Amino acid sequence: MDIEDLRTFVEVADAGGVSPAARRLGISKSMVSRRLIRLEGELGIQLLARTTRGAGLTEAGLTFREYAARACAEIDIARETILPSGDLRGRLRVAVPLTSGPVHFAPVLAEMARQHPQFQIHADYSDRFVDLISDGFDCAIRVGTLRDSNLIARRVGQIYGKLVASPDYIRTHGSPEKPDEIVGHHALVGAETWRFMDGEKIVTVQPQGRFSSDNGAALASAAAAGLGIAWLPDCVTHEYLESGALVPIMTRYPLPVGGVYVVRPPSPHPARKVRILSEFLIEAFDGSPYLQGLRTDTFG
Repeated sequence: MDIEDLRTFVEVADAGGVSPAARRLGISKSMVSRRLIRLEGELGIQLLARTTRGAGLTEAGLTFREYAARACAEIDIARETILPSGDLRGRLRVAVPLTSGPVHFAPVLAEMARQHPQFQIHADYSDRFVDLISDGFDCAIRVGTLRDSNLIARRVGQIYGKLVASPDYIRTHGSPEKPDEIVGHHALVGAETWRFMDGEKIVTVQPQGRFSSDNGAALASAAAAGLGIAWLPDCVTHEYLESGALVPIMTRYPLPVGGVYVVRPPSPHPARKVRILSEFLIEAFDGSPYLQGLRTDTFG
């Protein structure tokens, strides 16, 4: 039984069809179909019920999927164990935030690919909150506060931020001095709540505004245009701050230090490729003025 046939079946099962699985694997739909037919022929049983809307698991396929996924994971671990030290092969599919990813994370992924020429990296840049398991990702890079989930996270860096506004906005509307004054200002909303440090306490504010976005670069641009105040990380606003297009406000109440994380689906052993990505990120961020690396964190 071919391991690639098993891997292809798992991808089709998780993606819900041949076409999305082919995109994930980077191969043709006809090759995916051939592998499925060969696997079902060897087993002598139908694993997938094909329809015009995709492919669903049969009862047998549902049972077999768990064993197939486990077998693929074990083979990957075995391959990693016998590979020469530092050598990576295979493929990493990683979800990366669009706002900060192209500037801060893309160079790290490129360097990882350069140092491992037999290794494939498929990076999906989006500020959409992806489901790693159903969307077929090995891991994701996430910034800020993690949502509660069953994912396993490694903190690889720290991120700093500020409340900012344009000089024009401040001349016209003034600047809040305390968190409770924010409700009287136009907020550029990217998160439902803004948090500030008041000594050792965290103060939470519910911002209100007519401009919202899930993209930090869009919020920074809107703030520079004078539309309101924004709660943003330095890695997004540093060029605006350096040019004077934005200025820090309400500095007596700093933003809590946020985290940069590599998150992965739960499994007893993290894949070596995910561990190595984490180490690359830690090394790259060490000494950065916007994303500070951590050398001591491990997967929890």
